[in-house]
Amino acid sequence: MQCDRLIKLAKQWFLHVREETMAPARMVQFIKQHVASCPICQEDPDIEDEIVRITEIILPDSKIPKAVRMKQEAEEAEKHSAVEEVAEKVEEKVEEEASEETEENGEDEFVEEEEVEEKELLSPDAPK
Repeated sequence: MQCDRLIKLAKQWFLHVREETMAPARMVQFIKQHVASCPICQEDPDIEDEIVRITEIILPDSKIPKAVRMKQEAEEAEKHSAVEEVAEKVEEKVEEEASEETEENGEDEFVEEEEVEEKELLSPDAPK
């Protein structure tokens, strides 16, 4: 912020917010009103970004405008579904590889192991 007056006002307003004598949304409203009427603030190229940062800091999620909240929730849901899709694809790939290995090595190997065990049990040399 380039406007010293806005910096002082914002500090005062923030103290009121912390003491719970002013609503956080009211502070944001006062900041926007000041910016609209102050020539120094209007020339500041970063003022809008700073207002957004201040709003995110002092306003709880429930007080953020519904349209903004809905957009954030949609983005989070989109990210979550993308992660789930990747996890499902990985799981499918692992299952495919496991089934291919079973088909290659297959049950023949398992049968051979059973036959070996039976032969060992039936042989006269087998320990009892």
